[in-house]
Amino acid sequence: MNDLVVSLPTDPGLREALAGEPGVEFLTWDLEEPAPRPRIDIVVPPYWGGARRVARVADAEVRLVQWQSIGYNGLEKHLPAGLPVANAASVHETSTAELALALTLAVQRGIPEFVRAADERRWQLRSFPSLADRRVLLVGYGGVGKAIEARLAGFEVKLTRLARTAREERNLAGEPVQVHGFADLHALLADAEVVILGVPLTPETRHLIDAAALAAMPDGALLVNVARGPVVDTDALVAELNPGRLRAALDVTDPEPLPEDHPLWECPNLLVTPHVGGDSSAMLPRMAALIRRQIAHLRAGEAPENLVIGEWEV
Repeated sequence: MNDLVVSLPTDPGLREALAGEPGVEFLTWDLEEPAPRPRIDIVVPPYWGGARRVARVADAEVRLVQWQSIGYNGLEKHLPAGLPVANAASVHETSTAELALALTLAVQRGIPEFVRAADERRWQLRSFPSLADRRVLLVGYGGVGKAIEARLAGFEVKLTRLARTAREERNLAGEPVQVHGFADLHALLADAEVVILGVPLTPETRHLIDAAALAAMPDGALLVNVARGPVVDTDALVAELNPGRLRAALDVTDPEPLPEDHPLWECPNLLVTPHVGGDSSAMLPRMAALIRRQIAHLRAGEAPENLVIGEWEV
């Protein structure tokens, strides 16, 4: 049997993690230059900046593009028609859920304010609200949403789940749970003290949290976004943050990167991190494990995991 050919971006960590995989020839290709081979079984684009480069896969006969993010919105327009693409489900859920919880706890317990006071050597005694006993609305109940729910389990919150379609489902603990549909969004926002966004970016979720949705949230409520920036109407959010009516913690923004003169930076009650939800030490071993599984699937003549674009012909 011929070796499988897999191209990896310039990432020594990923190459080292995959070292020793038998029957595979690994190539380095950042998709900035012509394809190194006329035929490549799996192309793994760079984690950052891969979308603008992915049109380069047309230079070779490629069986599968293994994307390194869960989200893949806008990718299809750069690809040859019908080329199969797998996303990175199973890779980023853990880290993204950790950051969602960290952002929520940080804002709830006043960590940004305490850090600023410490930088000025001020002992600032002030009480902030707990996370315990808060009414939390989780918007999005895929892999990221379920991972966030699992990490909230020990914090004694009152959790409500919402996704595109209403349904009964099982959480990661195997318990049956009720998931509301988007039709209930505004009614549920009106009762939520903490709202955590974990939905994919689609035409339906773009500006899902618009001026009307934000207006439905009660005074002092916290919005946490670890989904995609355009899920929230940025101008509408600025309008709610400036008078101090709402609070927010954003790992993603629209636009992104956030320009240094953007009005969001000046908003009170806001914590911003630079889209690092999935980018932690947990990413590399999980990404390598996914690529190994995809290699095994191709060797066995099976369809790859996580196929989100195109169809697989066995």
